[in-house]
Amino acid sequence: MKTRSWLDLLLMLVVTLAACTSGNVPEVCSRDKFGCAVIEPDTTIKIGMGGPMTGGSANFGIDISQGAQIAIADAGEFQGFRFELVAEDDEGTPEGGAAVANRFVMDKSIVAVAGHIMSGPTDAAMPIYEKAGIPMMSPAATNIELTKKGSAVFNRVAFTDAMQARFAAEYLYHKLGIRDLALIHDSTAYGSGIAEEVRKDFEALGGKIVGFEAITRGEADYSAPLVKIAAAKPQALYFGGSVQEGVILVNQMKITGLEGVIFFGDDGTFGSDFLTRTGVNGEGAYSTSFTLPESDRKTRFDAAYEKTYGIPPGKLSPFTWNGYDSTAPLILAIKSVAIIGGDGKLYIPRGALVTSVRNTRDYQGVTGTITCSPVGECSAAQPTFYVIQGGKWVEAPK
Repeated sequence: MKTRSWLDLLLMLVVTLAACTSGNVPEVCSRDKFGCAVIEPDTTIKIGMGGPMTGGSANFGIDISQGAQIAIADAGEFQGFRFELVAEDDEGTPEGGAAVANRFVMDKSIVAVAGHIMSGPTDAAMPIYEKAGIPMMSPAATNIELTKKGSAVFNRVAFTDAMQARFAAEYLYHKLGIRDLALIHDSTAYGSGIAEEVRKDFEALGGKIVGFEAITRGEADYSAPLVKIAAAKPQALYFGGSVQEGVILVNQMKITGLEGVIFFGDDGTFGSDFLTRTGVNGEGAYSTSFTLPESDRKTRFDAAYEKTYGIPPGKLSPFTWNGYDSTAPLILAIKSVAIIGGDGKLYIPRGALVTSVRNTRDYQGVTGTITCSPVGECSAAQPTFYVIQGGKWVEAPK
């Protein structure tokens, strides 16, 4: 049986090599570390996206995927093939991120991933894509550790939590005059990571941390940690986490002894959903987004997004434009390495695609000029702070 098994393997190898040199399959497929994705005629080139499409953070997943769909529409045809975005719900959890990644890897027509959107799911999905040779370009996963893992496939167009935290600490200390700060985070990789960075940076400036509490996502009452925080008499409360929990905290601050204390949220709390669900309680709250340079590309994108979806970009989340800029560079990289075979199929060498994405240089996106560093940091934007005034987000004083 062993002899027959080895003979079978040898025969399969001979057949594979013959196919690779027959003129139908490009020879690069036999040399590429991960082989080639094969796109059949009359099918699409698929780009995956994993994000929270349901639940309290669904606005982020919906908004970013809609921005990505504009990039898909702009891509048009390539060698007779069209592109398709496959957006799946990872529920914003590590378990969901791994589940979506495993499904994407099983679908051999998915060649790249514009995601994942949140840091926890991204962290869980990265090793799965690493083994399969599928490049990622995340629009919003900001945890600083993600690009320290030595991943060849992970890249992002979002600014990092380290940058956001430093800007937030400086704004709190220098602009708002805060000296006693409390922090709460939602125990996720994103929320806890950015809260730790703010704590470190604020203390380095000379500020005092009077409370640091963790909460569990998905609960409806956070009065206990808020009461504990209130006893320390902070001037401001910094929150690391997402809209769902941020809304509950803001709505419970006045009844737990924190009336008059400034709420300062991260970019996970920005958007119209926060405004709607906090109402008058949200007045005076801060959050983080970014200001984009005006350009013809941005003007065209803004018009296309509003025409297609009936709302202006940036209303649902601060990452609308990142949805576009995480997808368009993947499309350009795919076009740069894809080859039509003698059989009319499109062959995309996966290892070459991973390298091409990492080597993105001077891409003129809607968020600015995107160039990826050797570890996959590709952001063109910097954090900007917003405050709720009159029921609207307005840019906070510089």
